[in-house]
Amino acid sequence: MGAALAIAARGRGRTAPNPSVGCVIVTGGRVVGRGWTQPGGRPHAEAMALAEAGEAARGATAYVTLEPCAHESRRGPACADLLAAAGVARVVAALRDPDPRTDGVGLARLTAAGIETACGQREIDARRSMAGFLARQRLGRPHVTLKLALSLDGGVAMGDGRSQWITGPEARAHAHLERSRHELILVGAGTLAADAPRLDVRLPGLEDRGPMRVLLSRRGDAPAGWLAIRELGAIADLPGDHLLVEGGAAAAAAFLSAGLVDRLIVYRAPILIGAARTLGDIGLTDLGQAHGRWVLEDRRTLGVDTLEVYGRA
Repeated sequence: MGAALAIAARGRGRTAPNPSVGCVIVTGGRVVGRGWTQPGGRPHAEAMALAEAGEAARGATAYVTLEPCAHESRRGPACADLLAAAGVARVVAALRDPDPRTDGVGLARLTAAGIETACGQREIDARRSMAGFLARQRLGRPHVTLKLALSLDGGVAMGDGRSQWITGPEARAHAHLERSRHELILVGAGTLAADAPRLDVRLPGLEDRGPMRVLLSRRGDAPAGWLAIRELGAIADLPGDHLLVEGGAAAAAAFLSAGLVDRLIVYRAPILIGAARTLGDIGLTDLGQAHGRWVLEDRRTLGVDTLEVYGRA
């Protein structure tokens, strides 16, 4: 299942409205097929893995990060039916599919076909892997990651709003990798005016993974090639399941105050700015309200900087 989760990440940010799923087919202790959801959402991971496995799939075990779909589509057959037709002996899913067209039906169909099934292996990791799909299914909006680049004294920008560059090259490279994993990237009008950010992906081999640029602006106008929204509720209508909020202080505070941040990425640089811009009001009326909201998921060193990743409690 770990291998299936790892390859599922290859499709992250490119498969909406479908989730990015990974599938590994094993027989006799040997991997005979691997697949992940392709750009645009088809073919599905199971179809890719079965095509690679061929006849070796008969009697094998399929590890898949999401319950195989059970509904027919004009874009391809149901994966539960494909697995049954291929003659696999066992299917292990990390997570049940919340889509009402499949929820529990895919596993039940496999069981009815005489295939052994199990569900729940590494469920927490699968939920993180498919956070965008799950947010869209359950909340009706994209999964929102807020990126913050901070100085030691908590500054997100100089007093005049400039924020290029608080962090070093290693942290910036990691930020570009994060961009490649999102369909959408948003900044506020102040950041656009101060920094004129390109918001693209400048990593070798990933240049085509640049997310769609979105501007949060009360005026509702945006540069050519950008989308504009006037209010936070409009993120529900954006075309994608993963939204990265990159700046600035006002936009970050607005998303936090509205309770719309699902994940925090904090890059902390060993610098002091002094008279810096900070987040400002995020809606807290008592310090006690700040505790217990975030759970540390990852911490690492990137050059001279420190990265911390938090999920909502």
